[in-house]
Amino acid sequence: MKKLTLHTIKQGGNKVEQHRPRWMRLDNAAKIYPAAKRKNWSNLFRVSATLNEPVDPEVLQSALAVTAKRFPSIVAGIRRGLFWYYLEEAKAPKVKKDVAYPCAGMYFPQIRKCAFRILYYENRIAAEFFHALTDGNGGLVFLKSLVAEYLTQKHGAAISNIDGVLDRAQEPAPEELEDSFLKYQGEVSGSRRETTAYRLTGTREKHGFLHLTCGILDVGEVLAKAKSYGVTLTVFLASVMIAAIAEIQNERVPVRKKQKPVKILIPVNLRNFFESATLRNFALYVTPGIDPRMGEYYFEEILKAVHHQMGYELTKKNLNTKITSNVKTEKNPVLKVMPLFIKNFAMKIAYNLFGERKACITLSNLGAVRLPEEMRAYVERFDFILGVQKTTPCTCGVLSYNDKLYINFIRNIEEPVLEQKFFTRLKKLGITAKIESNLSAYQ
Repeated sequence: MKKLTLHTIKQGGNKVEQHRPRWMRLDNAAKIYPAAKRKNWSNLFRVSATLNEPVDPEVLQSALAVTAKRFPSIVAGIRRGLFWYYLEEAKAPKVKKDVAYPCAGMYFPQIRKCAFRILYYENRIAAEFFHALTDGNGGLVFLKSLVAEYLTQKHGAAISNIDGVLDRAQEPAPEELEDSFLKYQGEVSGSRRETTAYRLTGTREKHGFLHLTCGILDVGEVLAKAKSYGVTLTVFLASVMIAAIAEIQNERVPVRKKQKPVKILIPVNLRNFFESATLRNFALYVTPGIDPRMGEYYFEEILKAVHHQMGYELTKKNLNTKITSNVKTEKNPVLKVMPLFIKNFAMKIAYNLFGERKACITLSNLGAVRLPEEMRAYVERFDFILGVQKTTPCTCGVLSYNDKLYINFIRNIEEPVLEQKFFTRLKKLGITAKIESNLSAYQ
């Protein structure tokens, strides 16, 4: 591993020497991703911004060169050490035209060199990240800052460094690079035991092709419907998803006693509960759901179950017990001195046995995207896309921008059953979505 090196920057006309890391340990949540990766699968996610004009790739490359220096924990490759993988700061990659499907496989030689990529297509700028680098929040901050730099260079726009847009001329603050899991380790550990959930299946697409379906909705309309039930937007969407999957299981497994729980994995941004400015991973998850073996659930019952389960789980104390469990495992003295190849073997087995069995699908809501006033006239749209998992064929990414809610389903199977049932249920609730896909007119 390379040691810390000195960087010289100017402040008020004076040269100031600062320490800046050339390498960093992976954060607590990131350690599983390199071990769980397979030759034909890598855990990626995408955030993208659609502008009101075609993207200039030369200006985008120049903007990336400037922005990359501000994010050493994201513009990095994943390297193999004796005991753990680690991040090594990398050069900004070459921007490429977006000619494939979203979140196409990233092979380990690419991840070792630089574990993210910048793509452009017509009016769209997309950033795709290997999840060991950062979470959705960190990825969105990076994209906003990149787009701000692009607009500054392209149009001379004077953009305020607010709403997640960072000053590209500044050095990163130490708290942006910290592993906040270690900072908030407590005394009491929580249980990780969970029941196995129903697994969606289908005909696997050849050559790794990924189908993308985006539903565009009026966010005010969805929020009003959620409010009418007394729940949040995330609880409402998760409940619709659970109802859709329960319907699929009823059709495929008609004997109720043979059915399995229907649960949704929902990532939780821990920055909403613990003070942190980290740009690295700082998220956990909850898995609300129902057990259909107990009988048929009406939609209102699902809403109530999800609302109360999330209300119980999403408290600072409960989340702290989960943080503590994860950190204590990492700090286990036996595990710390275990060579990496043995750790990899153990983590692969653990991931195969338990990693994706706790939920039917991941539904991640990045929330409302806000921009400085100076950027809004140039940016028409944002999207958030989660890559499919190793054994679960569908995932769902959600965010809102201006007055629109964007719900992106991605799948590696031929059958669009889940998307159809999900949007059909929304329509029955009085909410109509405009549907796009990468087989027709996506973005």
